[in-house]
Amino acid sequence: MSDPSEEGLLLAPKFDADGLVTCVATDAKSGELLMVAHMNAEALRRTVESGEAWYFSRSRKALWKKGESSGHTQRVVEMRVDCDQDAVWIKVEQQGAGACHTGRRSCFYRVVPLKQTGAVALEFRDAGKAFDPRAVYDKK
Repeated sequence: MSDPSEEGLLLAPKFDADGLVTCVATDAKSGELLMVAHMNAEALRRTVESGEAWYFSRSRKALWKKGESSGHTQRVVEMRVDCDQDAVWIKVEQQGAGACHTGRRSCFYRVVPLKQTGAVALEFRDAGKAFDPRAVYDKK
């Protein structure tokens, strides 16, 4: 039997011990998985209020708006939470050539071959560069 709070209508995310919730971003038209990132309460609030994707960088320990340095923004078309509100899914219109800081459309460009033993070599799939990350991020 499900917890009654899992049927409620109030947005009440369950942030982890670091104050974050995982966010999955997919292309609103194609369904392509673009990226997985994290949101803190402020990033979630700004995303809901602005309709633009905001995230929290665990490595930089900072709030960031997707595209603030690259220009490759994400307009949120729909936002969903999972049953216990510890994960967020946003369907976005990706503006610009790609979502990945490596220059690719998606962050998921490597395949893990299954039924392997020992060291597993990744395989590139749909891994062509959509833009030159040095030209986008190294604007000094």
